[in-house]
Amino acid sequence: MEPIIQESELPEPEATRRDADVTESSRANRGWWDRNADEYQIEHGTFLGDDRFVWGPEGLDEVEAELLGPPEELKGKDVLEIGAGAAQCSRWLISQGARPVALDLSHRQLQHALRIGGNVPLVQADAGVLPFRDGSFDLACSAYGALPFVADPVLVLKEVRRVLRPGGRFVFSATHPIRWAFPDEPGPEGLSVAASYFDRTPYVEQDEQGNAVYVEHHRTIGDRVRDIVAAGLSLVDIVEPEWPAWNTQEWGGWSPLRGNLIPGTAIYVCVRD
Repeated sequence: MEPIIQESELPEPEATRRDADVTESSRANRGWWDRNADEYQIEHGTFLGDDRFVWGPEGLDEVEAELLGPPEELKGKDVLEIGAGAAQCSRWLISQGARPVALDLSHRQLQHALRIGGNVPLVQADAGVLPFRDGSFDLACSAYGALPFVADPVLVLKEVRRVLRPGGRFVFSATHPIRWAFPDEPGPEGLSVAASYFDRTPYVEQDEQGNAVYVEHHRTIGDRVRDIVAAGLSLVDIVEPEWPAWNTQEWGGWSPLRGNLIPGTAIYVCVRD
């Protein structure tokens, strides 16, 4: 595999708010993650580890959270990790005796999974068109994967429901919706409301030709609940991790300053009936 390097010399994209459909969002975000996977793994790889299951920048670990269930019950379970990146969560699942498959939209992210190793089955695919048979998995999980970046989350949630077995659980984390109203800054400037929480217009970065190169979609808490129900899943919990005293690092707009005042992550625990 190629060495990990930072090599992007592209012009800075223009940040705007405009509509972006399913196809444009998928194409833009595949390209963005392919271009930025190296930098992402350099910047965050130590925090994420090679075989930890971390739900978000707060550092909530599945070892303590047990949102997928007690670790002793993971043994022998078929698990789909969506938006796996370098498959850190899947390696932890293997250590618990589970049988994970790590799926990501980005080829370059999956190359980092190969670099780290660990014999994790890897699949490059769009979360809206999962290449698996109905009822293939006991569990599914996604730590900041796919859901914040897709234009039609119900499509993804329906696909997840389809590949889950009856009684299967899907747990996913995403940026807490309240953050949409605040600037994405870790310092004091990120503590004042600057936009409407209710404005669902996507955040888009576009090139000089107006083509999207990064897209992030906003859903309110109510939207997320309705999306989950519309997909035929039951919502059994929403976890809002508090910022722990041990975590002194900044991660983009996440920081101890903001984390002690407003939530940064929401984790949705869903079950297929």
